[in-house]
Amino acid sequence: MDFDLIVRNGIIVTASEVLPEGLEIGVKDGKISCIGTSLPASAKTQILDAEGAYITPGGVDSHVHLAQKNAPTGDGWETGSRSAVAGGTTTIIAFASQEREDTSLYPVLEDYHAKSKGQSYCDYGFHLILTNPTKEILQKELPVLAKNEGITSVKLYMTYEAMKLNDREVLNILFTCKALGMTTMIHAESHDMISLIIEGLERNKNTEPYFHAVARPRIAEDEASYRAISLAELADAPMLIVHMSSEIAVQHVRDAQTRLLPIHAETCPHYLFLLSEKIRGEPHDHFSGAKHVCSPPLRHDPKDLEGLWQSIANGTFTTFSSDHAPSKYDAVGGKRLGLIDGIPRFSKIPNGLPGVETRMPLLFSQTPACLSSEKSRLSLPRFVQLTATNPAKLYGLDGKKGSIAPGYDADFVIWHPADKGARTITQSILHHDMDYTPFEGVSVGNWPRYTVIRGRTVWDQKKGVVGEMQYGQYLKRGRGQVLTGKTGNVPRGMLEDERKYWL
Repeated sequence: MDFDLIVRNGIIVTASEVLPEGLEIGVKDGKISCIGTSLPASAKTQILDAEGAYITPGGVDSHVHLAQKNAPTGDGWETGSRSAVAGGTTTIIAFASQEREDTSLYPVLEDYHAKSKGQSYCDYGFHLILTNPTKEILQKELPVLAKNEGITSVKLYMTYEAMKLNDREVLNILFTCKALGMTTMIHAESHDMISLIIEGLERNKNTEPYFHAVARPRIAEDEASYRAISLAELADAPMLIVHMSSEIAVQHVRDAQTRLLPIHAETCPHYLFLLSEKIRGEPHDHFSGAKHVCSPPLRHDPKDLEGLWQSIANGTFTTFSSDHAPSKYDAVGGKRLGLIDGIPRFSKIPNGLPGVETRMPLLFSQTPACLSSEKSRLSLPRFVQLTATNPAKLYGLDGKKGSIAPGYDADFVIWHPADKGARTITQSILHHDMDYTPFEGVSVGNWPRYTVIRGRTVWDQKKGVVGEMQYGQYLKRGRGQVLTGKTGNVPRGMLEDERKYWL
């Protein structure tokens, strides 16, 4: 066989093991054809020499906000996907967002396809955000979108006035998604707790950015996470709780998993590397803390970070996503919406941080590839699980994305050998369209040297982004896999034969 590409002299990492040195990857027609030794090369075969570096699957970032109406200064598809490939991400799943007044999902989807088509450097899919889950949408539209468009996941909100759903609406969606084999994602924070605290803070004129973290305490996430798990248990439906930041909330997930409930958890780089002190801003400019406003907020205590790292290592978290949802700091319609007539109003600051480019390097820097075994926080296979394999399986891309194996798309990240890839993150080296990074000055032990999508190099650190914006393909996804627990459990406090009376 004449290979189009052979990747040599690397150490391949999968979700289960680090393979022996000396293995090569043969690529034909954008797919991994074989993994072997001494693969034959013709005159037309491209050779990519890893020079002893690790090779991991291309990153799958399953939580990315691009071209969103509520973030007019955020990244669009061109700049967001460009930033993704520069950081080793080869697939992103972004959000087509329904608004309250939308009575059908078809125009929502048509609009989002128009924004993304021909605008992406990497492959991509869509989740649907549901804010008006009518009977027509649940019974007639979602089955069509799952079958014909390959959109097999939805996201729900328990907070934000414009987006929040009540418990009954969440239950209706859970039952529908279970029947369709769709994955339900949920933003779990108690809206009423948060609203009450915000009213009190504003009444007492405590409105600087830092009070955003005060307004959304851990207990608001803890309570809502427990409630979301209870709703999923009643529906006997899989659920993923997104961007978790509280150790107690994560323990609720761990307890549910111990009881074999299909509850998944996601966290993000900012909850592992940053504390709420960042939201205080600079001594001469407290409003600069607006750069670090996100929800849930950055937490106060290093013990919070440590608890999340333990859950990264022990398998509680299923995915590690960027939640790239940025707004520019110094732009009309950006973070300065929270500065009204010179007076800070934290409740008006757009939520969200940039992070699609830094996600992979930040987590890779905590593996034995960059740290001693005593200091590393997770293994290399665990890194692959969290950043590529698990999100591909959970969101219906297994067999195509997220693994280095014959038949899969030839999506790779080739890192630098040894310690040659160490870098300090600065705004100046990034490829997004933002005017800051929350990780300014953070050192990482490695950075992607090459990013390869379907056998084509799209990022070469010496040359920069070398892919084409139109190269990214839309991905129709299948049913996601349940990666923890199982369905078929009897809801707590209910006998199995009782279900027949109301299901």
